Amino acid sequence: MGKEESGKLEWRINVPGGTSKPLEPTIGLFSKIWLGLNALVLGFVFRVRHFFGKAWDIGVAEPRKVMHCLKVGIALTFVSLFYYMRPLYDGVGGNAIWAVMTVVVVFEYTVGATLNKSINRATATFLAGSLGLGVHWVATQSGQKFEPVIIGLFVFILASATTFSRFIPSVKARFDYGALIFILTFSLVSVSGYRVDKLFELAHQRVVTIAIGTSLCILISMLISPVWAGLELHLLINRNLEKLADSLDVCISEYFRENNGDPNKEGEDQIRKLQGYKCVLNSKAAEDSMANFARWEPPHGHFNFRHPWKQYLKIGTAIRSCAYCIETLTGCVDFGVQTSDLLSNQLKDVCVKLSSASTSVLRELSSTVKCMTRSPKLDFLVGEMNSAIQELQNASTTAPQQLVRSSPQQTVDTSNNFPGEHINGTEEATIMQVLPLATLVTLIMEVAARIELVVDAVDELATLAKFKQAVDTKPGRVQPKNEQISYNQNQEAIGAVQML
Repeated sequence: MGKEESGKLEWRINVPGGTSKPLEPTIGLFSKIWLGLNALVLGFVFRVRHFFGKAWDIGVAEPRKVMHCLKVGIALTFVSLFYYMRPLYDGVGGNAIWAVMTVVVVFEYTVGATLNKSINRATATFLAGSLGLGVHWVATQSGQKFEPVIIGLFVFILASATTFSRFIPSVKARFDYGALIFILTFSLVSVSGYRVDKLFELAHQRVVTIAIGTSLCILISMLISPVWAGLELHLLINRNLEKLADSLDVCISEYFRENNGDPNKEGEDQIRKLQGYKCVLNSKAAEDSMANFARWEPPHGHFNFRHPWKQYLKIGTAIRSCAYCIETLTGCVDFGVQTSDLLSNQLKDVCVKLSSASTSVLRELSSTVKCMTRSPKLDFLVGEMNSAIQELQNASTTAPQQLVRSSPQQTVDTSNNFPGEHINGTEEATIMQVLPLATLVTLIMEVAARIELVVDAVDELATLAKFKQAVDTKPGRVQPKNEQISYNQNQEAIGAVQML
């Protein structure tokens, strides 16, 4: 039966004893396959496009990574000449593939990492090859019957001892890769010597090809757009100090924001600064790796031979100690406990003053590390921070008494309370309002106390690295000695606040 409604034609089938249902168009098997293939191809094209888009963004953001890829390609191209050119191939024989493998394995992003792997591989190969030849000579002199026994015994002893050495922290940090290559090379040379006649020639060719590969990697890494691990560590510490200062500044301003402020309206820049402490907390592995690789690098730029790279790790530890306190501070901000307006207004100025002074010290330390010069204003800024600690301690000690005196006394019926409980309603509310702010005050003072540890670590770096004295065009007031507070005195002030 045909039926026309709203200019459209609809077909229905009347089934006896049933209901009238519209007919649905059917899709053939070929159409389903075509739609599936179309969706699969479009999805693949979209993923490929998304991948190349992300790769392009990485290349634009970090052009040195693109240059590193090109350097690896150049090194592999040069080392491949040992296969393409007959005279070079005849000189090293079929072991030219070891040069290609060496370039692939040892070429790293930074110069220090490349030097670390190259020296480890070359030294381990030479030592293992020499020992392998010596063991082979001793085994051959013992007769054909005892030769496999002696070779197997030496392989067991040296492989076990070298493997155990990899568990020693000092060896694992600097020579772990060399120990691995030593086991591999010694096993190959000593075991293959049982069946290979020209063992000395084989070992010599492998040592030569590995030396060629490592030398090529070192030269290209140092001569073409070098990336120094020491410089990267130096800049990382500088950035962490700046991020810590930004996080502390934004955190305190967020806590004392006016009641009509809307945290959702904060810009991305403010949120990024507030979360900067997380980068500091997650940078330990990068600092340890860079410090290890920096020890292998030759003098470069402002970094002389035997530069105190270990001191950067001490600075990083002190910075992370401050970051842990700031992480707790952000928890106070997110918890959102309401405090008394009178108490908050009374402590707001001194808290902001201490936060500003601490931030100034951190930024001055960042400038000191970045420029590698002693700041003439650092002592004055530390004195200001200590003076702000005293002011905050005095204000936090007198604030609760003033709040209770300013609040109207109310009589509360205590007949229903438990025996021994006589709670005044005003005092109970005051305690609940004081505790969150007292926690904040304690954490701010703890951050300031830990910043002094960062100051001591940076000052020790300046002494060891022989930083030059910067010329201050605007000299500040000399801080009196009675305004300078030691770390222990700061801890006493924090203890007084915790008694609130």
